[in-house]
Amino acid sequence: MPNPLTLAPGDRVTARALLIGDRLDTVGLERGDVLSTAPLSFRAGANGMATLFRYGVVVLIGLTPIEEDEVLRGLAPRITGEFKRREEETAIIELSAERDEQIPPGGPIYLKALSHERLLVISEALAKSVVLAQDEREVASVFDKIEPFARELADTGRIPGGRRTILRLIGNALLVQHRVSGRVAVAEKPDVLWDRPDLERLYARLGDEYELKERADALNRKLAVIAETATALTDVIDTERSLRLEVAIVALILLEIVIASYQIFAPHQ
Repeated sequence: MPNPLTLAPGDRVTARALLIGDRLDTVGLERGDVLSTAPLSFRAGANGMATLFRYGVVVLIGLTPIEEDEVLRGLAPRITGEFKRREEETAIIELSAERDEQIPPGGPIYLKALSHERLLVISEALAKSVVLAQDEREVASVFDKIEPFARELADTGRIPGGRRTILRLIGNALLVQHRVSGRVAVAEKPDVLWDRPDLERLYARLGDEYELKERADALNRKLAVIAETATALTDVIDTERSLRLEVAIVALILLEIVIASYQIFAPHQ
């Protein structure tokens, strides 16, 4: 497959991953310059490429700002749940025949040879990293709401804000859990590696650089805590409801006893 970019040794290009929405519809997007279909990748601009991921990420490599805007405008009708604030991950790629494929800390991604498959591997890593960044922010916002709520419950033994507040907190937690869990499986191997197992080392290095596995594991642990918290709050609501029912039943029994006693001991006229 011909290279989508033309680079000379020492040249650098910028790769930008943008999380633009919850979902990105790629069905029926037929183009004459398609480079791959899973994920959908095609030539863009004068000397660049764009790769689209159904979980809402587009990765743009070697494009000018004007070319990037043109691609994003063309994708606008295909975005579901568009984000007002777009999460972004940027990397520099350098073609270097003298270096093995390396990713020094804080440095560029060195490629010994340029190929569409290598750019796809980089795009996969950047796309997963930017999704993790968004998910980490959403989960952190839920924890920011849960912590003061739980602290007040522990200190006072009372539910702050009442039942409606709890239900709103549970709904927010479940919504984030559903959105994060169903978005992207970070542990899944990119499709391109099935055909190019020689690129697994490059993907492993990218995974280490962006800490994909560690961040995904931490995120899953936090999601488990959110799920347990939602369950605990639901139990609190159920307990309070049961207590109110028991109090109402006791009150009705006492009322019935009072009425019966009155009927028995009251003087008959």
